Amino acid sequence: MTERSSAGDDRPALTPPPDEAGTPSASEALGAALGSAARRAGLDPAEGKSTGHVVWGAMGGFRGILESVLPGLVFVVTWTLTYDAASGTANLPLSLGLSVGLALVFTVVRLIQRTPPSAAIGGLVATGAAAALSLLTGRGEDNFIPGFITNVAYGSALLISALVGWSLIGLAVGFLMGEGTAWRRDKRKRRVFFWLAIAWAALFAARLIVQVPLYFSGDVTALGTLKLVMGLPLFAPLVAVTWLVVRALYRTVPEESDSAA
Repeated sequence: MTERSSAGDDRPALTPPPDEAGTPSASEALGAALGSAARRAGLDPAEGKSTGHVVWGAMGGFRGILESVLPGLVFVVTWTLTYDAASGTANLPLSLGLSVGLALVFTVVRLIQRTPPSAAIGGLVATGAAAALSLLTGRGEDNFIPGFITNVAYGSALLISALVGWSLIGLAVGFLMGEGTAWRRDKRKRRVFFWLAIAWAALFAARLIVQVPLYFSGDVTALGTLKLVMGLPLFAPLVAVTWLVVRALYRTVPEESDSAA
């Protein structure tokens, strides 16, 4: 079944095909959900965009980068500037207040401009939850616990999906390319999607391996700095690699010169 996408083309709809009982299987429904999310983020190989355009869009553009980086950066800078080496403490309420306040400003601006606020709202909720936990315990390093949980969840899901032969990357791409779960019958595609899922799982694992020891040492400045360094600077190249690999895997996708990037 096909439907016209938001871009106005006649590509396969991201609606999972029914099984013999007339209802989508769990894998088909999950693939459709992942594919829809990827398409909203601009990660649709069928559109033939340049790699630079796709990576920039995946990061949310200039505004998205600011919304992702600034709250955490403000927290780290404020904590570092107010840190008292003698007492081993910093102004935690001020650091958290400025971080959450900045996330709130981003959300309000999006609402006023009537642009999609989902990313800003998600960042505000995450920042607020982390700040609440940190204020509750009085420990600046606890501000990073929600991020650890997110990395564990994403990394585990990707790793397990690869090991059981149902790569989440493959499920998303399969529905974006209109083949559903048919890619599982192609050994080459299964192998590629396996390693892509492993690569993404490794990214989340690397963050935990580097950052968790800093959490237990209580080094908030180093922890916050490395969280920023291991965020978008690692995310963007892996998005580019994934995009290029998928485009190469599906030779029928019209390729656009990456020189436009």
